[in-house]
Amino acid sequence: MVSVLNTIDTGHEDMIHCADVDYYGLRLATCSSDNSVKIFDIKSGAQTLAADLKGHRGPVWQVAWGHPRYGNVLASCSYDRKVIIWKEAGPGDWTRWYEYSNHDSSVNSVSWAPAEYGLILACGSSDAGTWDSKKIPNVHTIGCNTVSWCPATVPEPAFDQRPNKTNLAVKRLVTGGCDNAVKIWKEEGDRWEEEKRLELHSDWVRDVAWAPSVGMPRHQIASCSQDRRVVIWTSDDLVTWQPTVLNNFDDVVWNVSWSLTGNILGVSGGDNKVSLWKETNEGQWVCISEDTNTATAPASQQPSGGPNNFIPEQRTL
Repeated sequence: MVSVLNTIDTGHEDMIHCADVDYYGLRLATCSSDNSVKIFDIKSGAQTLAADLKGHRGPVWQVAWGHPRYGNVLASCSYDRKVIIWKEAGPGDWTRWYEYSNHDSSVNSVSWAPAEYGLILACGSSDAGTWDSKKIPNVHTIGCNTVSWCPATVPEPAFDQRPNKTNLAVKRLVTGGCDNAVKIWKEEGDRWEEEKRLELHSDWVRDVAWAPSVGMPRHQIASCSQDRRVVIWTSDDLVTWQPTVLNNFDDVVWNVSWSLTGNILGVSGGDNKVSLWKETNEGQWVCISEDTNTATAPASQQPSGGPNNFIPEQRTL
């Protein structure tokens, strides 16, 4: 059963669009339509404001922590077309480490690559492109809403007794956009090519999440949409993908997030609920927990105006 461990008064002056806990679960980063990013120390149930970062000039849609092997690094993206990478130079001393402002429209999503690939950030924007160190043009008609990386290692059974070795996979991304499509991209030399287009949603895709490959001999991607559905895409070979509709919800679904082991999926949306889902041995997805005591506006990528006043143009310049 989902239960509330702690409630944090962030002090944000407008809607919160994203909340992300760091690798060790000791810090929480939040971002808001008040143009700010805040970092809280949450160790042992504490909720101390560690930093209030000012640098964006528009609503901040998403924040994402980098892997700690590269230090304390946080990325943020905004309607102001900018991506900012913040780094902690010393205890409580956060600086603007890098700023990228060459997007042509709102930047809606940021996602760090698996640590094995290095410090690489992918960004999805309303200018229909996705960037890492280079631009992937025309990713989605109208715009790209979300991006997620494929795990760095090839999925293998947990009981595999072969000698331990690192088998890095080819770099892949999954994106979701305003064309109702989910797309898989593969790095080929010095460019990225569309490998697969997955179509089942009937409205904008709001979030995608590639499941971790811990002991799972297959790939799974979760996608959610304004069509109120969550779809699980499954593949054993990255060629053929089988879709399964997880559930039809009562409102727009904004976010999907996998557990660290990749066997539980968290879902949140405009119905003011957070639910956890797990696949049975028979391949059926069942809800194992649901919390209806969340805040009026879930910590998801909702535009200003609230869950019942969705205005698509607010995230398109």
